[in-house]
Amino acid sequence: MIAYIGNDSGVIIGIPAAGSCDFKLIMANNFKPLVDWNQIELLLLDMDGTLLDLHFDNHFWLEHVPRRYAEMHDLPPEAAREQLLARYQRIEGTLEWYCVDHWSRELGLDIAVLKAEVEHLISVHPHVVDFLQAMRAQGKRIVLVTNAHQKSLELKLQRTRLGGYLDAAVCAHDLGLPKEMPQFWEKLQEVEPFDPQRTLFVDDSPSVLASASAYGIRWLLRVLKPDTRAPARDADGFPAIHDFSELLPLGKHLR
Repeated sequence: MIAYIGNDSGVIIGIPAAGSCDFKLIMANNFKPLVDWNQIELLLLDMDGTLLDLHFDNHFWLEHVPRRYAEMHDLPPEAAREQLLARYQRIEGTLEWYCVDHWSRELGLDIAVLKAEVEHLISVHPHVVDFLQAMRAQGKRIVLVTNAHQKSLELKLQRTRLGGYLDAAVCAHDLGLPKEMPQFWEKLQEVEPFDPQRTLFVDDSPSVLASASAYGIRWLLRVLKPDTRAPARDADGFPAIHDFSELLPLGKHLR
């Protein structure tokens, strides 16, 4: 049996009824299953904005890089920021957009070094560690799937020490395609075989989630607050959570 209780996020959390130790379902407030853990074998988890606070990346690309670029070219900070935003937007969603080496060549800046200058801002989202521990206890396979460049991935895993909770980490740069491309999932199958019907994919990007949906991944969740210092985003039609406390058994949720 499963009992249900509402939380302050408008989500109904499935918890074990008396005498049961099995955590089964997360239910949305329309009473359709958000996640049925009995159907899930594999978790595919995004990194930036999902497991990690996107504030680091937003600060880095919108504040820190423009500041260093302005210093190098003797530009007013706002002028440098406008120039860089236009350049970012021209290739948004491509693998180059995520590439540390690409931007180092384009801007004449050592992006990896600049990231290290502000690495203290890298932080794990609330409740992520509890969630990963709970999923490992249930025997789920946990795979990080990220568009981040290898240098960024290495820095962030070193800083956060999340690698110990993961069974594998897959970098889109190693596969040659970003997650936004439907062919990415075919490439992923070659290195991490999975059943799309028994896989949960969590990401903060609607375009990436749409790509995963088109491939046939059944269980999808969008993170609505990828940057903890920015307003929550719209769900854009996807099942969604504000943070990982909404996916935890009641006992951990109330800690």
